[in-house]
Amino acid sequence: MELIHRNLLIGIHDSLQETFFEKNKYADKVIERLLKAHKKWGSQDRAVVSEIFYNIIRWKKRLEYYMGEGVKPSNVYKLILAYLLWSETKFKKFEEFEGIKTADIITKLKKGTVPTKSFEYSIPDWLVATLEKELGSQWEKEMAALNQQAPTILRANSLKTSTKGLIQELKEENVQSFIIPGFDNAVQLEEKKNVFLTSIFKEGFFEVQDAGSQRISEFVDAQPGMRVIDACAGAGGKTLHLAAMMENKGQIIALDIHAWKLAELKRRAKRAGAHNIETRTITDTKVIKRLHEKADRLLIDAPCSGLGVLRRNPDSKWKIDQDFIDRIIKEQEQILQDYSKMIKKGGKMVYATCSILPSENENQVKNFLSKNPDFILVKEYKILPSQGFDGFYMAMIERKS
Repeated sequence: MELIHRNLLIGIHDSLQETFFEKNKYADKVIERLLKAHKKWGSQDRAVVSEIFYNIIRWKKRLEYYMGEGVKPSNVYKLILAYLLWSETKFKKFEEFEGIKTADIITKLKKGTVPTKSFEYSIPDWLVATLEKELGSQWEKEMAALNQQAPTILRANSLKTSTKGLIQELKEENVQSFIIPGFDNAVQLEEKKNVFLTSIFKEGFFEVQDAGSQRISEFVDAQPGMRVIDACAGAGGKTLHLAAMMENKGQIIALDIHAWKLAELKRRAKRAGAHNIETRTITDTKVIKRLHEKADRLLIDAPCSGLGVLRRNPDSKWKIDQDFIDRIIKEQEQILQDYSKMIKKGGKMVYATCSILPSENENQVKNFLSKNPDFILVKEYKILPSQGFDGFYMAMIERKS
């Protein structure tokens, strides 16, 4: 890594302050604003800033051990210093580091070990207990994978191109990529690049979407001509994939409680050339009731803990707690119960999460089936972070004819 200059460190410091100590500030948006505010930074500087920013968030708990104290607004520079020393990154000395004693940090670094699993994997104590309870001995393997940097994976928009076509088009824009075996539309970049600046992104040839997320849309098995409901559509990553799979034939109704997310979906759909999508904001229970027994296929990409995607959103492990997970499990149960009524008899729904906890996944499905004998489990599928992608769970459930 190149020498880190003072102005870059100040930017990292301010962004970490915002992420850790301001409510409802999320790392991806914070770093996006920082880079937009410093347009003169070169591509290498921008990459270094992003890498250090995310790695400090990812390893905060471990760095706290090296620091000898928890992170407070007054000592974020000490947190940065602990990371730079740990990663053996060179930096220009500047006044904010003066007065911070490095000897204690270096002594702990040389020791090479940390006292608890919480420090080792850099997660809160409560999460160690939850993972151990739910995953048994497997949890450490999964947590080690979740602490790795995530690759950039694209979904080729089959309405406009193929995976081979996308790889060639990316190559012409000086971006190297390769096909991921076993996935119909997935393309992985050889190294991180800002693909949003490419002309082919602006023309709708691809979306950035993890391979595990792409698997969920494939799992729905939506066919051209069907009526499909995406019940928790958000900004529409999976909705757009479903539209491509359906070749713009049939109807997709994209639902969400947030109108601004559906507005973003409309913008993305226009770019992607997806014309069979209708958006509806869930403003009251009538929106769902009007769709009772109307769907051939239903996707419930349920709100969840997000523990399967910590590689991409490492700050979320510092923003949630066990009470949050307990609340989200109750919400999932209610959504499954209410939204499943939109499936026609003989139709199928997919319940999916980006969590690795059985309490949010297979246990949630078992609970639903025990209360709804007119539904049966067709199949379920799990992707674990140790397999190289984000962690996802999906279950296909059929409503009996």
